Amino acid sequence: MNRQTSIERLANEEFDICIVGAGASGAGCALDAVLRGYKVALIDKQDFASETSSKSTKLIHGGVRYLEQAFKKLDFAQLKQVRHGLEERHLVLNNAPHLARPLALVTPVSSWIEGLYFSIGLKMYDSFATNDSLPKSKWLKKSEVLRKIPTLNKSKLHSAVLYYDGQLDDARYCLALSQSASESGAVVANYLEVKGFAKSAEGKLNAVQIKDTRSGQDLSIKTKLVLNCTGPYSDAIRLMANPELHERIRPSKGVHVVLPYDTLNSDYAMLIPKTSDGRVVFAIPFEGAMMLGTTDTECEDLNTEAGLNEKEKQYLADTLNPYLEKKIDITELKAGFGGLRPLLSAETSKSTKSLLRDHEVEIDPASGLVSLLGGKWTTYRLMAKDAIDQIDSVFSRKNTCGTANHTLAGGENYLFDSYKELEKKYNLPVDVCQHLVKKYGSRAVKVCELTLDKPDWKTRLNEKYPYIRAEVIHTVREEMAITPRDFLARRIRLEITDWQTTSEVLPAVAELMATELNWSDEQKDLEISSYLTQIKQFMSVAGTHIA
Repeated sequence: MNRQTSIERLANEEFDICIVGAGASGAGCALDAVLRGYKVALIDKQDFASETSSKSTKLIHGGVRYLEQAFKKLDFAQLKQVRHGLEERHLVLNNAPHLARPLALVTPVSSWIEGLYFSIGLKMYDSFATNDSLPKSKWLKKSEVLRKIPTLNKSKLHSAVLYYDGQLDDARYCLALSQSASESGAVVANYLEVKGFAKSAEGKLNAVQIKDTRSGQDLSIKTKLVLNCTGPYSDAIRLMANPELHERIRPSKGVHVVLPYDTLNSDYAMLIPKTSDGRVVFAIPFEGAMMLGTTDTECEDLNTEAGLNEKEKQYLADTLNPYLEKKIDITELKAGFGGLRPLLSAETSKSTKSLLRDHEVEIDPASGLVSLLGGKWTTYRLMAKDAIDQIDSVFSRKNTCGTANHTLAGGENYLFDSYKELEKKYNLPVDVCQHLVKKYGSRAVKVCELTLDKPDWKTRLNEKYPYIRAEVIHTVREEMAITPRDFLARRIRLEITDWQTTSEVLPAVAELMATELNWSDEQKDLEISSYLTQIKQFMSVAGTHIA
């Protein structure tokens, strides 16, 4: 993925489909479309997965809450959601085994009646998961639960129900989709903002007018069709193409706090079934920390990045605390992040909590714009299939979808135990090799090879973490990392797990990127100061400060 080459091609070639938005749905559509033989362009205003697709709860699931609501309200649309999610779950796990893996979740209960209720519900959940190799749910005794999560409140714990879903590194999974699309022939580039459209005499979109926000250059992408995959921002693109359209998206904000791993001190996740607002909240181990979320509140401001505030932080702490022997010290907050859900609504009276995470493919007859609206991470592939099926009909074609068993970049011949070979051949620490294999899959060797000529690139960015300097170079050369935040927030995920350390390693990361990208000292200093300001703002709003 060479950005300059991509921009030259975007300016000089004509495409069948230009996809706006390189999150999960856009990248998924790009891969599906290019595998069907279309000439595809994929662009994003920021980085790959820079918005919703990097800020999820990191779960691949059918939705336990949807199943409960389906039976409580006799809502078969909720049941359909669960079925679709569980049908797709094993494909998401299988197609990128380095980035997605099974996750055991424990649901604590305070009585045998609660245990029976959740046991029956999760057995039903299991029954919807066909073609699936994940273990089935089971009811655990109190002693078994405490062996798995030793920090739970013993006095209130009766037992628990154990079940399995999947976990993924959402930002890197989206990047793998974009890489796979690129390697199959799509032209892919980040930091290209849509400023408008050109239209034919019949009023149909035939070009996307964009600005390269890094260079300031304006250009136009000639295309036969535009596919809008911008999630919470879909209405802006829809109205740009046709101001007569009605808004369809009700954005909802969800936040997570990140606490030390020993808050649960377990590799098991926890589903908290009782909350003050009727949601479920998850406490999940991730990247050596414990992630707790999520919330659900209306979002009115799409122009400001969603962040974590004091009230949300306290809500999440108050939700988990009754289940813990030792209450959370909220000052131990390591990081936090907020994201926007692109909830699809035809009724403005509904609260966002009651809206489905379902999707819809809309074709505007006036402009020809195709929009993929709504949806969630687990069903990204199904969403993409539905969208490209509709585009097939627009082009009067009938192609077969090839994504169900398409291994993504880094998943080819993946073996976790390959870290042992890397350790031996490149003389790198075990934890570094394991990290590289889980982040880059079978391509981890490319990172290691960089250290042969530059041994100092073996150096850790911070002694507490397995991230090394060679990764900065690799992500710039191979993964289109353009800014320090691209690397720290989305290529290695440090921003969402440790704000303090992110601020400490930022200068070293910027120095390495400056050499690779030919930045002046002024630009390097600007990259550092602007990102540091963002981190300080996140911390300030959340009530924490850089030491």
